[in-house]
Amino acid sequence: MSLRTYQDPLHRGITLNSSDAAEAMVMKLIDAAPFQRLRRIRQLGPAFLTFHGAESSRFTHSLGVFHLARLALERLRQFDADLDKYRGLLYGAALLHDLGHGPLSHTGEEIFGLVHEHWSARIVREHPSIRAPLEAFAPGTADEVADLLERGRTPRGVIKALVSSQLDCDRLDYLLRDSHSTGASYGQLDLERILSALTLAPDGEIAIHPKGLMAVEHYLVVRNLMYRSVYNHRLNVVCNWLLEQVVVTARQLGASDVWADKTMATLLWDIDQLDLKTFLANDDLRIGYHLLRWQEEGPTPLAELCNRFLNRHLLKALAVEHLSRSDQLKALTLARQLAERQGLDPALCCGLRHQQHHGYHPYRGGLRLWDGKQLRALEQASPLIASLITPADSSWLIHPPKIHEQLQVELTNQDTD
Repeated sequence: MSLRTYQDPLHRGITLNSSDAAEAMVMKLIDAAPFQRLRRIRQLGPAFLTFHGAESSRFTHSLGVFHLARLALERLRQFDADLDKYRGLLYGAALLHDLGHGPLSHTGEEIFGLVHEHWSARIVREHPSIRAPLEAFAPGTADEVADLLERGRTPRGVIKALVSSQLDCDRLDYLLRDSHSTGASYGQLDLERILSALTLAPDGEIAIHPKGLMAVEHYLVVRNLMYRSVYNHRLNVVCNWLLEQVVVTARQLGASDVWADKTMATLLWDIDQLDLKTFLANDDLRIGYHLLRWQEEGPTPLAELCNRFLNRHLLKALAVEHLSRSDQLKALTLARQLAERQGLDPALCCGLRHQQHHGYHPYRGGLRLWDGKQLRALEQASPLIASLITPADSSWLIHPPKIHEQLQVELTNQDTD
């Protein structure tokens, strides 16, 4: 028997015991190269330029999700001991759910058109160091984990709910972890209360005991606030847009004018040929190296964009969701005209970004209350949660600092006309 403990800043000691077959499997998965790669993928992408402490990795987060899934399963086994036979599936899916994230996490996913659930499943199915421990635990486990991650298919819905739902172990960990790393005070949760309120409804699926209602309400409000204050922060929007323009510009300039190693070249100009080995070779380190090279040696438009990002010479973002879409486009045209008058290339410094966030979605893994007598949808029992169903839209007009004041004045004048 051997014990291994990971000292986590949130959950303290996460201990694994090799004499437990499921935990021995987890130890082998952690040691595999595709999982170690997650140390080189930032959890919050370029958010470190907005929140200087946002340096935690997908590796750290994935360990935390596994830890919470293990705690949740222990709680739910009190109501159905049969759930124990799904431990391998749950542990594998919880640990490996982010295995397929590309560089810069969700930012890279949007920029390169990658779907991390697809790549997570592919790595589980095809990479020997991931597939072998899962299959050694129980034949068929690798395909079950892949099906859960990619398609949400599982023999028991409660297992899926712990991995992906409105109240899953992934969200519980990232809200706490991202709050901790960014210094935001919104992300504090009563984690113990939430876990202790987990129960099973008569249909065998997950539910919440009414004693945990306020803790779950708090969790959903926290999630809403974290999206507004951290994930959709205006400077994060700017950084994501800048990185998108870097990739768009590099692709437009082409391989004859832009240096890239073989791995990055595939991602830029031959992504349809992206194989498993090349995908896993991409991480934040490789992206960062290319940004440095392009800043120093790239064509002027590309070098300018990389310099803005690397040295944090960021653009401004003006909230324009109060404008109609046609008026937003007019505002963008105005910003481009003002930028041109300043001798700037508007393609490199002016843009629009639209985002929508659901505080709670009752039709995608909606939560239920079960008190032993009555089963109710959560929004029926809580006006607060019902109020979170309406999606929140945000629109940002990105522009250079040089024109910020004049742009504000002219847009204000247009509003009063």
